[in-house]
Amino acid sequence: MFVMMSLGASVPLPLPVPSDYANLSTLVAAVYSAGYILLSPLPGLLIAPYVLAQALVGSYCVHHVQGFNRYAAAVQAVSWVSQFIGHGVFEGRAPALLDNIAQALFLAPLFVWIEVLFMMGWNQELRHRLEGKVAKRRAELDRLKKGEGKKEL
Repeated sequence: MFVMMSLGASVPLPLPVPSDYANLSTLVAAVYSAGYILLSPLPGLLIAPYVLAQALVGSYCVHHVQGFNRYAAAVQAVSWVSQFIGHGVFEGRAPALLDNIAQALFLAPLFVWIEVLFMMGWNQELRHRLEGKVAKRRAELDRLKKGEGKKEL
């Protein structure tokens, strides 16, 4: 997310007061933060400062580190290629962004954050319910992949 925020920092917003921080990155961080808080209040409130900090640090780097965008773009390209290789070679599945790019770019960071909170002991009842549903769904997908079922997903 930091790299995407950094790249967005190069797109200024049309505001009457010029600022290194009035850019697409800051706007996107505000939308992400508000959306995360609306979707899941406690995790959203906990991750919002982190998301906003990424936009601010990215903006600072873009405006104060020579050639930062080139490095950010290279990291982004390597990351995407690695993701496709990792999913294809090690999981045998397509990345989620091929199914729904908005879901992959917006919800995936919140999903990972909630996984971290689960590991730290937050809301274990919800964790167990979700793990049960995921296990059931994964078994269905594996059965369909092997051709044992004709059920439409």
